[in-house]
Amino acid sequence: MSGGGHAVAGPRERLLAATIEVMAREGSTGWTLRRLAEAVGTSHRMVIYHFGSLDGLLVAVVQDVEARQRERRAALAVEHPDPVEAARALWRELAAPDLAAYERLFFELYAAGLQGQDAAASLPRASVEEWLEPLTGLFAAATGDSENAAVDARLGLAVVRGLLLDLLATDDREAVTAAHERYLGMVVGLRRGGQL
Repeated sequence: MSGGGHAVAGPRERLLAATIEVMAREGSTGWTLRRLAEAVGTSHRMVIYHFGSLDGLLVAVVQDVEARQRERRAALAVEHPDPVEAARALWRELAAPDLAAYERLFFELYAAGLQGQDAAASLPRASVEEWLEPLTGLFAAATGDSENAAVDARLGLAVVRGLLLDLLATDDREAVTAAHERYLGMVVGLRRGGQL
């Protein structure tokens, strides 16, 4: 769900990065292969060569957007050994105003996946399942409760995504950040043996 800071190597990666930038700015729906190719400064033949089809490119967009966020979470876990501080740092990045377009793109593709649109059909389930294992480890470390860590991970993912939707809908950064801090306080309470 994040943009920027991602290494760009060959022509395929440059084309993918340009597509993500265009879709973050203009949305992910309504594109034809030719119009999207023109918008990113290439030909439809090059899109087909690298991705097979417009749907293939959209699948790559979905995968890349999610991979960027998981990579950043892993990096923050190294930078901030305390899992709660790592979660706070990730929230600050995800909620930054310059990432709003990428957050909208993620949720737009997520909604398309829920409607069964081919390119994004696997996104909703995958974007939950691919997060559960690393977050389960994070919550086990944060709370000392490995028995409930998988449930806590699912709840944590839902809280962050729900708050990001709230932020996109209301633009009330102060209130949404306060809600996130309240949630982190509950996690700290669990770590200390408290109850939610």
